[in-house]
Amino acid sequence: MASKYYVVWEGGAPGVYDSWPACQAQVSGRKDAKYKSYASKKEAETAYREGWKKHWGQGGGGKRAAAASKSGAAALPLTPAQAEQEIDFDSVSVDVGTRGNPGPVEYRGVDTRTGDVLFEVGPVSKGTNNLGEFLAIVHALAYLKRQGSAKTIYSDSRTALKWVKQKEVVTTLPRDASTQEIWELVDRALSWLKVNAYPNKVLKWETERWGEVKADYGRKG
Repeated sequence: MASKYYVVWEGGAPGVYDSWPACQAQVSGRKDAKYKSYASKKEAETAYREGWKKHWGQGGGGKRAAAASKSGAAALPLTPAQAEQEIDFDSVSVDVGTRGNPGPVEYRGVDTRTGDVLFEVGPVSKGTNNLGEFLAIVHALAYLKRQGSAKTIYSDSRTALKWVKQKEVVTTLPRDASTQEIWELVDRALSWLKVNAYPNKVLKWETERWGEVKADYGRKG
């Protein structure tokens, strides 16, 4: 039995979910998503039937997290129990490290629970933060496919998540001699996405609530 249930009134697939990762998959990146957690399945099912207008924003749940994110306020530290409920620790987290944007780019994927580095690439001589994030996600997908694993992947880049979903990158970085290396990697990643299916969830790491993604390099820009 789950210790917490999540109602999604508006999102990818409205309904009642028994884990945060399952709920997050329906609401992550959706500006108008409406969702909230409940202590029991009965409460959640009742709230779902009654609709969001009666329940959404009445303490806790999605609106509180959204408000904190919008205001830029720091999230309250999660207790270990809360973290286990909200984060799928049996997953891979990715991040990029850059020095200048554009500038040298490196990226890595780590075990979300242990922080152990699973793969690392770079530095590539010249690229952008978003291209590095995109490459990291696709590398993780390919890595997990070779392992036969359906683990979740976390990234803190909404732009890169969108590019992976659309199988297309939109960037002003020119194609020239100085950017040849990263463009070769990007073209290879796009080709991989177009011919490979995958079961993995690729989700937004909620930095405002959970702190820095586990693969964080500790530097920005």
